[in-house]
Parts: sequence; C-alpha cells; structure tokens
Amino acid sequence: MGQWDPRVDAYIAKSAAFAQPILARVRELVHEACPQVEETIKWGMPSFVHGGGILAGMAAFKQHASFGYWKHALVVGDGVERAGMGSYGKMTSLSDLPPKKQVIADIRRAMALNEQGVKTPGARKAATPKPLPEMPPELIAALAMRKHARAKVTFDAFAPSHRREYIEWIGEARQDETRKRRLVQALEWLAEGKQRNWKYAKC
Repeated sequence: MGQWDPRVDAYIAKSAAFAQPILARVRELVHEACPQVEETIKWGMPSFVHGGGILAGMAAFKQHASFGYWKHALVVGDGVERAGMGSYGKMTSLSDLPPKKQVIADIRRAMALNEQGVKTPGARKAATPKPLPEMPPELIAALAMRKHARAKVTFDAFAPSHRREYIEWIGEARQDETRKRRLVQALEWLAEGKQRNWKYAKC
C-alpha cells in the first residue's frame, strides 16, 4: 500500500475552493495508478515519490492548479508546453484535467521511467553547494520547540538555497525588534510550507 501524508490533506484543505477538487482528483488518480506511491512535501508543494525518485508534483495557486511529472518531456513529450509549472497546463476546474485513461497511462509511464532508473533529460551533476551560513540562535531555539514542529519539517525539507534565504533574512537584521519580527514571520510562513520569497514566485 502507498503512503498518504497528512500534510497533503492540510495543503488541499488550505487551497482555494476551486483547486480542492482538482488536487483531490489528481491525488486519487496517482494512488490508483501507482498503489505503492509515497506522498511528501517538497519545495512547499505535495509531491509523489516512486521507484527511488520523484514521480510528479501538484500545486495550487491563486487562480489555477497544476500537476506535473518530474520527467515531463519523457512522459508527455517535448512538444507539450509546460504552462503553469504543470504537465497539463493551468487548471481551474476538473474539466481541465485530461481524461482518466490518459492520466493513468501517463502516470504509469512516469512510474516505468523511475523503475528503470532513467534520468531527467539534460540533468547535470549538481555543483557542490555553498555551505549554509551560521544559523541564528533564535531560529535554532524556535525550530526546536514542539509548537513549531510544522515549521521545522518544512525548513528541514527545503533545499539549501531556500534555507539560506531564511537564515540570511533573520541573521542580517541589525535591530533586535526587527530580528524578532522576522523570526515570527518566518515561523508563520514555514508552518504554511512557504519559501521566504513565496510572494514573488512565478506561477
């Protein structure tokens, strides 16, 4: 059996009303096509993992929802435009989702690619990441508190670059009041699964 992550339930519940049925349907189809799939949160968005790698991910924005395969070009073809960070374009209602038969077939194609160890087209060996700056003591202490458990889960799951944004934003504050204010805001955003610069993220 697959793994259902309660954080995905929370993400769907917090999404706009129009997006909830779309995300719920996509999630249902993924589990139907791939009963062994595992859910997680990556980059603040629900992701599906299978065969040792990311299978696909979904997200809700203010005016649309999206669902995309990690190996998009190999699953749906190079000629299909990847609009709105998704493999099926910007979806605003269930009618924008392709027929069930097509989605199931695409998911199973993505499954096979992962099971065969096929790499993402054009993937290059990652450069050695810069070491993270020293964590502000206030952030360390706050993330260790039980009431900020959700924020810690998000922070730990973030890529180093996203963690760096929060660390530098809090650490560069010159006044104590500014630092405290930024810490409170950071914990709030992290608990919601948001990146530091989520307001400016392209969607």
